[in-house]
Amino acid sequence: MQSGTAETATILPRLPPSLAVQLFAGATPHHLKAGEALFMVGDAGDGCYRLEQGLLKVVITSPRGDNRILAVLGPGSIAGELALIDGRPRSASVFAIRDCELRFVDRNAFEECMAQHPEIYGYLVNVLAARLRETNEAVAVANFLTVEARLARALLDLAQHFRGHSEAEQIVISHKMTQNDLAAMAGVARENVSRVLTDWKERKIVVRSSGYYCLYDVAALKRKGSA
Repeated sequence: MQSGTAETATILPRLPPSLAVQLFAGATPHHLKAGEALFMVGDAGDGCYRLEQGLLKVVITSPRGDNRILAVLGPGSIAGELALIDGRPRSASVFAIRDCELRFVDRNAFEECMAQHPEIYGYLVNVLAARLRETNEAVAVANFLTVEARLARALLDLAQHFRGHSEAEQIVISHKMTQNDLAAMAGVARENVSRVLTDWKERKIVVRSSGYYCLYDVAALKRKGSA
């Protein structure tokens, strides 16, 4: 998650269907409106959520108040699973990008399920491995990639949640994202995002129309994201 990595790198490994049925059979439904917080950094780690519908963003905030979007999570993703492992307070904040339908499992129910289905431990190992890979890639992105590359990756990461055709030549991100949002995803200054988007608009690579970003030349973005 951090966002701004390769197209699918931010999506956590999904729980196998058979285990999901067992774990979330008695889960509590939870509805979240766009813009609302699912939980905030420092909140008690009392359980995890499975996203059934909608989009979430995982955010950390610097001491200066700057936000960084670490991940955008789509349906099937799990939010807050680290609390199931160590029971410590939330390490990041999670907000709804769109209206969301979720199911919540508390730690007690999780531990009971684990006792009956210890294979879930294997899933958690995969989650931790994915988080470590994301951290490693985020460090590499922050230190070695250009602003253009980081912004291209952020847009491509977003795009996968709005249209699932990896070979599409053009993609519309059908949610109104601000330049501040894109800057928080790419880990760059908003002024740099504005400069790059102005250049891409002139070259018809990315154009904003009616508040939506239209990726007119996906191939060009992929080349820039791998530079």
